[in-house]
Amino acid sequence: MSPIAVAEAAGIEVDAAFSAAGERAGLIDAIREGLPWAVFEQLCERLGVSQQRLAEVLLIPARTLTRRRKSGSFHVDESDRIIRVARVYAHALNVFESPERAAGWLQRNNTVLDGAAPLSLLDTGPGARLVDELLGRIEHGVFS
Repeated sequence: MSPIAVAEAAGIEVDAAFSAAGERAGLIDAIREGLPWAVFEQLCERLGVSQQRLAEVLLIPARTLTRRRKSGSFHVDESDRIIRVARVYAHALNVFESPERAAGWLQRNNTVLDGAAPLSLLDTGPGARLVDELLGRIEHGVFS
């Protein structure tokens, strides 16, 4: 998944400066600087979930979320987790070729994931890798 595709899925403004800095470096810099609040709002919208639900997935307590809204940006660790969710969403978007189908798949319980919704597993790196692997199997027609 290209860093620009991930950035676009997250709602990060991809401009000439981002591209000129190099895709990976631009995304890394955006995380290190702390993603703006608008990225969180756009990701909620794209996933079709409430801010509370996405905050739960990102392991951000409600009071911290309120502080981030007021400050207008997220800390590095939170920004990294936001990008993790955006990367998996971008992969789902690539597989299902529709924002609605990608978001729906991420929210529906999945028997392959022991009945868990893929979105609920994105709170950890290993969970995100598991969901990514499942998307890869779907992408390549392996349904076991």
